[in-house]
Amino acid sequence: MEEKKLDLNSIIGFVLIFGILLFMMWKNQPTPEELAEQEKAKQEQVEAEKKAAETQAETKVTTAEDYSNATIGDSLQFESLKNKLGAFAYSATLPSATDNETSVETDVLSLKFSNKGGFLSEVKLNKFVDYDSVPIYLIQDGNQDFNIEFPTADNRILNTKDLYFQPSVTKNGNNTVVSMKLKVSERQFLEYRYEMKPDDYMVDFSIVSSGLSGVVNSSNQIDLDWALKTYRHDQSITYENRYTRLTYMHDGEKISKLAQAGDDEEIIEEARWLSYRQHFFSSILVAKQPFKSATITSTDLVKDEEIDTVFTKRFTSKLPLSFVNGEANNAFQFYFGPTDSKILKTYDYDLDESIPFGWGIFGWINKALFIPLFGFLSSFLPYGIAIIVMTILIKLMMSFVQYKQFLSQAKMRVLKPELDAIREKYKDNKLKAQQETMALQNKAGASPLAGCLPGLIQLPVFYALFMFFPTAFDLRQKSFLWADDLSSYDVIAELPFNIPFYGDHVSLFPILAAIAIFFYMKMTTGQQVAAQPTQEGMPDMQKMMKYMIYFSPLLMLVFFNQYASGLSLYYFISNLISIGIMIVIKNYILDEDKIHAQIQENKKKPKKQNKFQKKMAEMMEQAEQQRQAQNRKK
Repeated sequence: MEEKKLDLNSIIGFVLIFGILLFMMWKNQPTPEELAEQEKAKQEQVEAEKKAAETQAETKVTTAEDYSNATIGDSLQFESLKNKLGAFAYSATLPSATDNETSVETDVLSLKFSNKGGFLSEVKLNKFVDYDSVPIYLIQDGNQDFNIEFPTADNRILNTKDLYFQPSVTKNGNNTVVSMKLKVSERQFLEYRYEMKPDDYMVDFSIVSSGLSGVVNSSNQIDLDWALKTYRHDQSITYENRYTRLTYMHDGEKISKLAQAGDDEEIIEEARWLSYRQHFFSSILVAKQPFKSATITSTDLVKDEEIDTVFTKRFTSKLPLSFVNGEANNAFQFYFGPTDSKILKTYDYDLDESIPFGWGIFGWINKALFIPLFGFLSSFLPYGIAIIVMTILIKLMMSFVQYKQFLSQAKMRVLKPELDAIREKYKDNKLKAQQETMALQNKAGASPLAGCLPGLIQLPVFYALFMFFPTAFDLRQKSFLWADDLSSYDVIAELPFNIPFYGDHVSLFPILAAIAIFFYMKMTTGQQVAAQPTQEGMPDMQKMMKYMIYFSPLLMLVFFNQYASGLSLYYFISNLISIGIMIVIKNYILDEDKIHAQIQENKKKPKKQNKFQKKMAEMMEQAEQQRQAQNRKK
């Protein structure tokens, strides 16, 4: 093969090519004007990149997707944070500035504290489940808002629910302490402090600050906003919503409530505690020093009971915080637990008064008699048997009332022929007929009012028991016979449709109670009608009383179908016992022949009239004289 060599012509060619390239590069270099334009474009690009970085940092602060990248060392991002958050920009630079949660568990509570907002994001009651065996959560999935709206010294408005707190967990003896700090710096912060005891539903809570006197503008009122949507926990939405209510202590020791149904709002003074009661469970905020004022609202969230409702009501409270020398210093307690009088009584400030035992004498009867009695019986008897035994004891205590009522009816039946004779004799003079009727009843010792008064005596007991069963926490999820839960309705049949006011199921205990009350009213009302003397207008009255025999059981059947089966069990047993007592009194105690003989003896004896009877006799005598005078003028 011939070897190739580099000759002179090749060398000259390469030199010419290289020279031409150099000449072209020199000719194409930019002019000074072009260099200036390029420098300007380059500067604009740098400025655009800086602005993009700043915008990215601001977006992260606003959306809270990743605060951990926003460090003090990054001057560009930190300046953006300062512009966005003002004094609290430092908190956004902490490693805790994420949506993490701190979990703490005691014997009775499982709690989660959110870094964002610093408040409880979840409260679970460890010992309870709902009607569907789901754990009881009072706070979960954002059903609560807890916020302080701060006006800052540089005229900014900050909401703590949007800011990030730094958590820490320590021990104070056996107690667990959770501190959530919203920091301006290491020595300047707002702190939420929680302290939980091992076996206690009460959580100590305080809001304090350090070094914020020049940061927060406390010259204006700073409010704490606490809102909660209450979860449904019971089988019957109607029943639970009736006893889901905002109750509060104010003006010393006065207990009041917002409306049971619909929406309501109040502005109150000197508020000691606020109870967001969810029937058998409550979230209660207690202030060590009463709030000077509070604006509270209640909103009914149940629009259609046929829909699978999640929430029943929404409660809100706007409460002024206390600032001393520009620093927050507020001590509270939060109760998260069962609406159980035995537990609530162990705390201060009469928290058990948040339970609707009934007002006045009705509440007194419940607290002094029925609650202790049922507590004693249920301590050694099954709950259904305890209800039956308590019913028997109550009916025996009230049996004298039934005796007096039946005796009065018997006397009126014996006197009925004589009373009818008087009305027939003076049918043209009603006033005279009334005078003679009262005189006969007074001599015989019989009065229609004597039969009404015993019935009135039973009303406080009736109403007190009506309030007792819906508030008896011990009955919750306790079974008896076919009833799975004595605090809710029993079900023997599911209906494929919903009947207005009745529901979509059939309960047996209300049916039994309705049958018992029908026969009881048949006996009592029938005898009462028979004892009434015949007079003008009486057929209409008798017809109305006969209607009541059918109306009352029907009302019981419909209204109690969604009520606590324990209450229906009580009325069923109570009416059975009443029927038995009446049969015994009629057949073995009272003898109408003896009553008639006694009345005749009483009529022979001079009967002293009381002041009321004398006054009535005088008024009727004056009316009779005026009537006679008018007749003479005619």
